[in-house]
Amino acid sequence: MSQEKPQSYHCDICKKTFTHKCNLTTHRRIHTGEKPFHCESCGKSFSTSSYLTTHNRIHTGEKPFHCNICGKLFTARNDLTKHRRIHTGEKPFFCDVCGRSFSRNSSLTTHKRIHTGKKPFPCDVC
Repeated sequence: MSQEKPQSYHCDICKKTFTHKCNLTTHRRIHTGEKPFHCESCGKSFSTSSYLTTHNRIHTGEKPFHCNICGKLFTARNDLTKHRRIHTGEKPFFCDVCGRSFSRNSSLTTHKRIHTGKKPFPCDVC
């Protein structure tokens, strides 16, 4: 019995590949800037319905994600995931140069500039 290769969808701009057409459609909005989902309360626009859902919680005050260790509440699941690392000490992001680990990817990105000397924010004074 031969297995069929799963269908793949390619971004014609950056060549990124997706297994589902809907993911390609959402991805293309990065390139086009399209934000078809609009907040009825403030008019802000979003590229995905899930971003709009999370945003709407600003207006409603809903915080459905709860830390089972300290009880803190969050509007977005990814914020709870990052928060839990405070309690667990998990540091899943590793520097491939020096081996130092970080709880957040953004901290790793900032750290890597030590090794590269990259300064992405120019100073207007100097």
